[in-house]
Amino acid sequence: MNPEITHTDDGTCVSVNPGICGFVCTVCARKLEARMVKIDIEGSECQQILRLSEMISQIGFRDIFVPLTRNPVFVSAEKAGCHPSCVIPTAVIKAAEAALGLALKRDVVIQFKS
Repeated sequence: MNPEITHTDDGTCVSVNPGICGFVCTVCARKLEARMVKIDIEGSECQQILRLSEMISQIGFRDIFVPLTRNPVFVSAEKAGCHPSCVIPTAVIKAAEAALGLALKRDVVIQFKS
């Protein structure tokens, strides 16, 4: 499954295939107000991502630009026990940026070369 970015009236959603774990999910960011988005992480059976989803329900404009060590998404991912190479926290930030009009809606790909 390739990652996809879609935009609906309800927000920006990205489909994320995180790799070998197989816990594909959808991350949706829906604009609540000018500088705030609601975050929904759906479809994952990963216990760490389920915990992350409970911790991150909204993020604001400023949260996107906070350094990694203080960024609420990455701090929550650490508390939820996410693996350091998990791409879901980054997908949350990318979807939020796009929903707020701060980034173009373009696919992000990490691909191993043989």
